[in-house]
Amino acid sequence: MIKAYAAHTPGGKLEPFEYDPGILKDEQVEINVEYCGICHSDLSMLNNEWGITQYPFVPGHEVIGTVAAIGDRVTTVKTGQKVGLGWFSQSCQHCEWCMSGNHNLCLTAEQTIVGRHGGFADKVRAHEDWVLPLPEEINAAKAGPLFCGGITVFNPIVQFDIQPTHRVGVIGIGGLGHMALRFLHAWGCDVTAFSSNPDKEAEARELGANHVVNSRDPKALEAVANSFDVIISTVNADLDWGAYISALRPKGRLHFVGVVPSAIQAYAFPLILGQKSISGSPLGSPATVAKMLDFAARHGIEPVTETFTFDQVNEALAHLRGGKARYRIILQH
Repeated sequence: MIKAYAAHTPGGKLEPFEYDPGILKDEQVEINVEYCGICHSDLSMLNNEWGITQYPFVPGHEVIGTVAAIGDRVTTVKTGQKVGLGWFSQSCQHCEWCMSGNHNLCLTAEQTIVGRHGGFADKVRAHEDWVLPLPEEINAAKAGPLFCGGITVFNPIVQFDIQPTHRVGVIGIGGLGHMALRFLHAWGCDVTAFSSNPDKEAEARELGANHVVNSRDPKALEAVANSFDVIISTVNADLDWGAYISALRPKGRLHFVGVVPSAIQAYAFPLILGQKSISGSPLGSPATVAKMLDFAARHGIEPVTETFTFDQVNEALAHLRGGKARYRIILQH
């Protein structure tokens, strides 16, 4: 039996829960969970905001642990190895997206907390392709958020061939944005943080920002017109997107990894005139996750975290719900 924490109603309190996972499949890996990050997606699923949650619901998709058991056909990891698991737990391996190395775009991909039980537990299972070995140089106690928030902001760097000579803006210095600053700084870019909180300027610079712009100041936004090759939006808020499109250089890209609540309003003419783009992306393939882990290990990149024990899971969720997290929360056994 796997011991977990589950909610039985939308937005409900997480309570101890046990379930029988059945026989370990040939290509599955069972992980002894040591740490599990709490992501805003866990809250969204808990509240059934996307209309796809099944109850009892066990959250948790930023898992770090050791391999407890492997199926008969597993070749990528060994028992006792330190590994991580993120949002995806399986993909079909034969569609055009999987076959081209874009497993994260597989139309039938299985998500770790959608229709199955996640990592707020003592054990969790997943297909071997999505269970990634953790480099020894990475601190396991802080690594969980790399497998969701980290890969979410690293993936665009690879997908859009961001260069060290590029000028890149990051909107929002929170759970996603602070990791974006660290990655882009280490990548060699000239990095600008857009923040609505002037008190975060010193911290943004410590995280890797070369410049900080007050996103609530229209004149400050006007002053950076025609400045950026890429702007990555990590926020869950509606902003004046036209101002950010104006801040792009010709051929620039406004890229979304944060889920904004309303439709994105933009005039076509500035896009056409400057050959600019608006885009979005989800997490990354196993190969890109591995590349991110290698890069993070090489440059000593880790998220800023707060730690709670698993029996404090409801307090931890309340901390996140109240907007108090700085910047990612991790549960530990």
